[in-house]
Amino acid sequence: MDPHYPRPRRRAAVAAFLAAALIIAAALGLPRAVAHSSPSGSAGPVSFTLPAPTGPEQIGTLEMQLVDRGRIDPWAEDGGPRELMINIWYPARHVSSAPPTPYLSARVASYLNQTTGELGIAKDAVDFVGAVSHAQTRAPIAEAGPRPTLIYSPGGGMSRALGTTLVEDLVSHGYVVVTVDSTYQAPAEFPDGLRMPARGVDMKLALAERVRDIRFVIDQLSRLRAGDNPDVQLRSLPAGLRYQLDLDRIGMFGHSMGGFASAETMRADHRVRAGANLDGSMGETYRASTGMPLSGPFLLIGAGRDGETNQQHTHREAPDWASYWSLMTGWKRDLYLPEGEHMSFTDLPSILSGVSADVDLDQQAVRDAIGTVDPDLALMAQRRYLKAFFHLQLSGQPTTIFEHVPAELATTAELIS
Repeated sequence: MDPHYPRPRRRAAVAAFLAAALIIAAALGLPRAVAHSSPSGSAGPVSFTLPAPTGPEQIGTLEMQLVDRGRIDPWAEDGGPRELMINIWYPARHVSSAPPTPYLSARVASYLNQTTGELGIAKDAVDFVGAVSHAQTRAPIAEAGPRPTLIYSPGGGMSRALGTTLVEDLVSHGYVVVTVDSTYQAPAEFPDGLRMPARGVDMKLALAERVRDIRFVIDQLSRLRAGDNPDVQLRSLPAGLRYQLDLDRIGMFGHSMGGFASAETMRADHRVRAGANLDGSMGETYRASTGMPLSGPFLLIGAGRDGETNQQHTHREAPDWASYWSLMTGWKRDLYLPEGEHMSFTDLPSILSGVSADVDLDQQAVRDAIGTVDPDLALMAQRRYLKAFFHLQLSGQPTTIFEHVPAELATTAELIS
């Protein structure tokens, strides 16, 4: 993450930890990944495997480049139209001969291999280039449809790949998930190269543009559902993909700024019926309309301490969440991971735990970023609560998980009333 990029919530220790650039966007994740030493046992890069999804569905994914010709990009040097890179993740049928989709795009992975110094990891010590997801690219769709459609927005300065462990799990339970890079707010690989976060970005503008990005993406999904191909590269689409999209059941979730954007998008666009914020600030200064209520169902999941007040990051303690909580007039819940930290909601804990036996880590920097929470249990809590939330709000499937925390998660998570 670029040190000049503003964040809605910036703990001092984590800010120092992230100062080099996108290291966190590289290390992405949550549960415990499995490490694999180099074949010769030499000092070659250490590879890792992301935790498997828990649902029955196999996963396909494809990339699209979208262009909003009705909007000028405020950060593009050439003053051109706003361009976005997205992935659509969907229930699929795997082909035995097809390889898995790379976890990171080539240029993002290569960049991250060079910028891990803030974790005390030597350059090229971790094999981000060779890491793979549990998806296959443009795999045939699964038979059943249509599916509830979710949108994922990452934290400021972070790649959309940051939420892969959560995204894949939701797809494995029957959702289509669209992951969106907000250009110049994150490292995004386009066909013509890697575009990095802009410096000196105004936070209010960044949030407003992110909301516009998501609304534009929903418009393009509507085009896709109608039979068009909105990808400017016109890459082929799996037959029947459009029938997977149920655009009457759209939800959104995100980490950090992406979580804040989930709430702001719901207030601006009622096509988004339910949303979740993973530990993102919701400061009044950056809202588009401070007095507008949020009438749809919303889930807050926080961890550790608020960066500005050092209070627990819940709606009872953190002033920004307390203020936004009062605007929520519909169904709402607040889940808290007391031993977690801000980056507990990315793939980072999975990757660090997977490589820690073979790579030297700055343990204080690790604690500042992901806390001391058990990474397996933190991931389990997030996966279970997100799935239950969207099952309940988009499909009407009843659950008791919001009445009491399951026994196996009782030491990890708390429901804050």
